[in-house]
Amino acid sequence: MDKADKSEAARALFKAGANCAQAVLGAYAAECGLTHEQAMRLGSSFGGGMGRLREVCGAVSGMFMVVGLKQGYSDLQIKPDKDRHYALIQKLAEEFKSRTQSHSIVCRELLGLSKGPDSPVSEARTADYYKKRPCEEYVALAARILDEYLHP
Repeated sequence: MDKADKSEAARALFKAGANCAQAVLGAYAAECGLTHEQAMRLGSSFGGGMGRLREVCGAVSGMFMVVGLKQGYSDLQIKPDKDRHYALIQKLAEEFKSRTQSHSIVCRELLGLSKGPDSPVSEARTADYYKKRPCEEYVALAARILDEYLHP
């Protein structure tokens, strides 16, 4: 799957009802050694800025999960590995911010919402929903950033 395919796969998953984290992680599931079901379950808590709390954008969380699965550290005693990984996460976050109008990775800021969590009840995916939500663009952006980093 080429770069455009990952971006389009993330879009398609979002349009099919996946949350933003599921859409990004799902586009990379096979590359990360996950089944589709595992990716959907792993990403399920991170939609709506983490359970509709409107905190960190789900697309960004999905991007971080992919990088963690592919290049994360596992030896808890090797501090330089942890530090390198955190530096990478910060770099990817900055890249995402630099390409958004609000220069943020926070869901509520990206969507122009007021402070605080939303109702835990998700909205119906209607034509109006897709018109007012730029999330499809954010999942595609996160997938493009991942491909630029993972497959330069």
